[in-house]
Amino acid sequence: QMRLVESGGGSVQAGGSLKLSCVASRYFNNKLAWAWFRRVDGKEREGVAAFDYDGTIRYADSVKGRFTISKDVAKVTSYLQMNDLAPEDSALYFCAADYKFRAGLGASEYNFWGQGTQVTVSS
Repeated sequence: QMRLVESGGGSVQAGGSLKLSCVASRYFNNKLAWAWFRRVDGKEREGVAAFDYDGTIRYADSVKGRFTISKDVAKVTSYLQMNDLAPEDSALYFCAADYKFRAGLGASEYNFWGQGTQVTVSS
C-alpha cells in the first residue's frame, strides 16, 4: 500500500521558517488528495492544510497567511511551507493522503499517513 515519508522538521526560533516535504511511494496512482496534520502531546490531531486533487486548498484558521501547502503531482510529493513560526506551532507534523479528488481537514478522510516529523519553535 502507499507509503508516505515526511522530512524537513527541526528546531527554529520564533519568526523562523521551515519547509516540510512528504514523498509518496508504492502508490496506485498519483491522483491524490493531500493534507498536513499536527499533534501536540495530550491533544487531538489537528488538520493544518489540505490540497484536493482538483486544486481546492483549505487551511486551519490558526495558520492562514503563514503556512502554504503545495504539491508536485509528477513527483507525488506534498510540501508545507511554514513561515512566521510561533511556539504554539510546535508539534509532530504528519502528512496524509488518499485516492480521492476531494478531502478536507478531517483525519478520518485519509487512509494513508506518514510517521511524522517534529517541529519545535522556541521563543
